[in-house]
Amino acid sequence: STPCPQWPYCRQRCSYCSFNKYVVPAVDEAAVCASLVQEARTLLRLSRVQSITSVFFGGGTPSLASPHTIGAVLEAVAGAAHLPAGTEVTLEANPSSTSTLRLTGFRAAGVNRLSIGVQVRGPLHRLGLCSPPCPLLPLCSLPQSLDDAELQLLGREHTAAEARRAVEAAQQLFPGRTSIDLIFGLPGQSWAAWARGLEEALGLCDDHVSLYQLTLERGTVLAAQVSRGALPAPPQDLLADMYHTARDMLVAAGFRHYEVSNFARKGALSSHNLSYWRAEQYIGVGPGAHGRFVPWGEGGCTREARVQTLEPDAWMREVQSRGHGTRKRVALSPLEQLEEVLALGLRTDEGVTHEVRSPWGSPAGTRRPRPVADPSLGTQRWGRFSPQLSLEAAFGEPGQARDLEQQGWLVLDSRGLRCAREGLAVLDSLLPDLLYQLRRR
Repeated sequence: STPCPQWPYCRQRCSYCSFNKYVVPAVDEAAVCASLVQEARTLLRLSRVQSITSVFFGGGTPSLASPHTIGAVLEAVAGAAHLPAGTEVTLEANPSSTSTLRLTGFRAAGVNRLSIGVQVRGPLHRLGLCSPPCPLLPLCSLPQSLDDAELQLLGREHTAAEARRAVEAAQQLFPGRTSIDLIFGLPGQSWAAWARGLEEALGLCDDHVSLYQLTLERGTVLAAQVSRGALPAPPQDLLADMYHTARDMLVAAGFRHYEVSNFARKGALSSHNLSYWRAEQYIGVGPGAHGRFVPWGEGGCTREARVQTLEPDAWMREVQSRGHGTRKRVALSPLEQLEEVLALGLRTDEGVTHEVRSPWGSPAGTRRPRPVADPSLGTQRWGRFSPQLSLEAAFGEPGQARDLEQQGWLVLDSRGLRCAREGLAVLDSLLPDLLYQLRRR
């Protein structure tokens, strides 16, 4: 399971961001820290998670939190479940709050992986999937630019030079575990400018890159500027060219294209990212955090989609009164779970494999099904969620999936169902047919 603590505060609002973030004169960090610790303990107890596979600090701007707060939350996680040595612990960071002293403090607190963003998380289209299969699923990101004009357009508080220094400092302290995120599709951005920026980023980056296309969200300054004609929206064919150019350059540089938006080399795949795409349990902690888990501790036996109270002060009051600030919880039907497994699993190069196995682990005293397939194929296995309806039965007969396979977009074989190389780039156009076929079974 992956706990995902959220620090909801930012220093300023970016022109493109519609996420749950707050700019306040002062933060009562002691109170926020105490609430994060309490909620982490409560939700881990409710989930009866036995072992932690990764921890991810998001936001907001979590690098604005003190190393003490990060360490306290990790201590709470380790006290509630087994946190193996070397478990991936990622912190999203903004260059303006990543001095060498702060980064050293984060490392001492237990962080071992950094995701450096030159723009703090925003509403970005994760290529291949236009919208999540469930309205409670968060799409989180930290897009990066190394161009001062682009930073100014997006309302950032730092310069490209400061961003470069932040990445270089992070690589010294987190070698092989510093990720950078690249954004394309900005209003007025040209293919040539994107290619130049990508070349520079490849010379700077470590072993993990995430690639995102900007989505203009209603209510943001940037969307309003495009809507009234003050800024141009990039054409779709240009966006496709930008993505394919970046993918080809990254693969040529030795990166594995392991998920629609994610590239890694030297085995530096993100455990946190994969936990989403493999439909594993994750536990959202903090204002506006999202989660997916079975609340065994409340007598539940069905996977739930959960979202925490958005506003920090209201969330803290709820945590103080009942141990957690869960505002919305939705029990997912078997079909809804399979829809998520399909939509998320097909984003990865391993796809959705066949193996039958318990999807969440069982609480103490219950028996777990035995794995029946090669464990090297990853953990996104259809049978974990659908022991009755096999992948072959769902998609092997004549229909949409077979048609897409014959057209070269999909592969269905003894390993499972996955996108062909070109299929990953157009997954959002393939999914409607596949989901329709699944719903008819």
